[in-house]
Amino acid sequence: MIELSLLAPEARVEGLSDMLMDELDALSVSVEDADADTDAENALFGEPGMPAPASAWQRSRVSALFSDSDGAERAALELLSLGEGAVSVQGIRAVADDDWVRRTQSQFAPVHIDRDFWVVPSWHAVPEGARPVIRLDPGLAFGTGTHPTTRMCLRWLSRQSASGSGNWSDVLDYGCGSGILAIASAQFGAQRVDAVDIDLAAVAATRDNAASNGVQIRSGLPDQVEGPYELVLANILASPLRLLAPVLCSLVRSGGHLLLAGLLTPQAEELIAVYAPWIALEAADAEEGWTLLVGRRA
Repeated sequence: MIELSLLAPEARVEGLSDMLMDELDALSVSVEDADADTDAENALFGEPGMPAPASAWQRSRVSALFSDSDGAERAALELLSLGEGAVSVQGIRAVADDDWVRRTQSQFAPVHIDRDFWVVPSWHAVPEGARPVIRLDPGLAFGTGTHPTTRMCLRWLSRQSASGSGNWSDVLDYGCGSGILAIASAQFGAQRVDAVDIDLAAVAATRDNAASNGVQIRSGLPDQVEGPYELVLANILASPLRLLAPVLCSLVRSGGHLLLAGLLTPQAEELIAVYAPWIALEAADAEEGWTLLVGRRA
């Protein structure tokens, strides 16, 4: 692999990236802060799943990978011939091939949830005494058990089951991602589990992961929901949780529970107020700046 490294201002990054991929045959393009780890570093923070406050950094390092040096050199000459004075070539170098599958897998170890409850990637051995176990591999859909919001939801499900309160007749996982919460609900004895998401990749991932774990889950799009349910889970984000308040509450049957995650702790009070006309929510858990809200419909 050959890497072409460029320095570009924020306004040129998007067009430059498109040109490298669409016209100059780059295999991939990545963008980093050229001033990272210096006093001039400019962090770009945004709520997960929401647009960042800017499309790139003020000074961005654009790295493009090519299969050979001829392609990288042609791309550099093409950019220079366009007179892009604000874009400068920083260098061309060979980069070693890597086993990206193995490197990715090494980042995911078994995740301990609660008591003997574990989430274990398929390439790892199951810890001794682990029960139940969810076998789940990282993929395009959110939810591997490593994020605090997912862990809190799984922990709540585990403890409800241990206390004898987890024999739900029906459960809805709204915004299911990988389907991990739906799978856990089925493992803890739910008689019927539905899982919905607006992302077709998540719907497919949920179906595959359910089959891998030997549980029955019906996955589909939100318009296929058939409520109400004894338990509704929604681990998404604060903004959609605000908008979906009437919908989610209407899907909870009388006496049923609503579990909300994906919100930062400072957002909890606002969401409690938004849901107050239908369900009284309260904080049930908190971890690493995230809060879990739980309520029961009267």
